[in-house]
Amino acid sequence: MNKEKAVVLLSGGLDSATVLYIAKAKGYDVYTLSFDYGQRHNRELKFAKQLARISNTNSRVVRISLPWGGSSLLDRHKEIPRGRSYRSRVPDTYVPARNIIFLSFAASYAEAIGAYKVFIGVNQVDYSGYPDCRRNFIRAFSKAIEKGTRTGACGKEISIETPLLNMTKSQIIAKACGMGVPLRYTWSCYGSGKLPCGRCDSCLIRKKGFQAAGIKDPSK
Repeated sequence: MNKEKAVVLLSGGLDSATVLYIAKAKGYDVYTLSFDYGQRHNRELKFAKQLARISNTNSRVVRISLPWGGSSLLDRHKEIPRGRSYRSRVPDTYVPARNIIFLSFAASYAEAIGAYKVFIGVNQVDYSGYPDCRRNFIRAFSKAIEKGTRTGACGKEISIETPLLNMTKSQIIAKACGMGVPLRYTWSCYGSGKLPCGRCDSCLIRKKGFQAAGIKDPSK
């Protein structure tokens, strides 16, 4: 019996790795999709490839260009913000419309291979405040897929699955460890060094999550 197919957006970060293992645990025939979009922290792609290989998963890396920049994750002349002091605004690490772009590719890939699920590791609890990680965005984009694809026009649905949306980082980490996700092969830092900087927003969220979960970060 053929398994139902699912596309998983796999960045190589902690959340996407957890979502990969969730999708596989649900019994889907998983196809991962990763993006080389000129990000400074492209070390994560190395880990995405390792995660796909370790989990014996079909994987693809798509190279795209965002030459207009608009983010400190793309522009090497901009300094990556340190700490978590912004709170009331969307940080400079936000990449314009990134999840709109990624989910558009994922929906196209899903439709091409006959998959009806797209998994993404967005989270709106312990996160950087990006507007494209929130429930209202996911709902709106789901409607766009319904109205703008042949699958939707035929009365079927490509659903966006967000199993981590309302979980804290410590809950995600605990779940990942319980499922045997190899978290040592995940990269969270926004920087491009050989080691995580430990000071950017993403590093601090990760550190706090492991501390709250009472688990040692295996990447250290």
